[in-house]
Amino acid sequence: MKVPFLDLKAHHDPLREQIDAAIRDVIDANAFAGGPFVAAFEKEYAAYCGSAQSIGVGNGTDAIWLVLLALGVGPGDEVITSPSTFMATAEAISYCGAIPKFVDIDETTYNLDPAQIEAAITPKTKAIVPVHLFGQCADMDPILEIARQHGLPVVEDACQAHGALYKGRKAGTLGVAGCFSFYPGKNLGAFGEAGGITTSDAALADKIRVLRDHGQHRKYYHSQIGWNARMDGIQGAVLSVKLKHLDVSNVKRHAHALLYEQLLGETEEVITPDEASYGRHIFHVYATRVQNRNQILQAMADKGISCAIHYPIPVHLQEAYSFLGYQKGAFPVAETCAEEFLSLPMFPELSTAQIHAVAAELKMCLSGRKPMAALK
Repeated sequence: MKVPFLDLKAHHDPLREQIDAAIRDVIDANAFAGGPFVAAFEKEYAAYCGSAQSIGVGNGTDAIWLVLLALGVGPGDEVITSPSTFMATAEAISYCGAIPKFVDIDETTYNLDPAQIEAAITPKTKAIVPVHLFGQCADMDPILEIARQHGLPVVEDACQAHGALYKGRKAGTLGVAGCFSFYPGKNLGAFGEAGGITTSDAALADKIRVLRDHGQHRKYYHSQIGWNARMDGIQGAVLSVKLKHLDVSNVKRHAHALLYEQLLGETEEVITPDEASYGRHIFHVYATRVQNRNQILQAMADKGISCAIHYPIPVHLQEAYSFLGYQKGAFPVAETCAEEFLSLPMFPELSTAQIHAVAAELKMCLSGRKPMAALK
């Protein structure tokens, strides 16, 4: 059985009529850059998250960057974050002129290890950016307490955590701001690039809105140097449609994860993802850990099972950050995980049969056995 890693067609086909109507509304209104459809989605997403405000932007990288800029992060500053993340987290820090200061991850949640944060704080530290990796919140209470003691803002990289819970609260509402990507493959995905910011700090929200629109506080009156980071009207309209189905999709992902755990949890050769007791994982990515990962990836592909790697090189070892001087061994947990992560197919429309097929093929690949069909 062939199983795709992601099937956006299966996800969008049932919503096609609603999405087509929403896009037609945007065309009829000629409201393509920002405008009423973005404003409507901002209101809906703020309500969904339980945040006072939401700001639509061009992508998730913009979201992190603009929040840090609005907080005054700049050249010479340091921002603490995880080396186990997509490159955008660090890029946003760098484009403020600041330096990412990495802290290793917890081996069970794969998120920033709170026990190691305080040792990384210096007089140059201006913010902490925990990453809610793969759809599970970092352990926010100890992170927030450390930040409070040092007078530091906490900015959540929730780009993979749409609807994830931490002690009953939605990701993106725990720090001073939450940053989201609505890249098409995300749990809440647009029809192109889009991102969003949640915050209950009205003054911070006002600063971000100015920065996302060329530094204008009103048209052609520029109070500061900003950027073009507006969300497109079509993306706002599409996201409004898809937001209504997000919780159902997340419940399906969670059910798929439980079935994967049932099928693979007792397999010694694989480490399945752990759901922390403090929250609700929404499984944007179902990342297992295996030895000889690259060989297993290829073996699965040979059987028609599309898997992926998130992420093969931790950020501190990327060539782009070689100037920071980190060497292999600096963050051993992140480095070990990067060598072992194997992400299995995960999307709401996965069938029970597909999950059984993925698990069966993975077990055979890990044990070196041939499938029964090949033995006949």
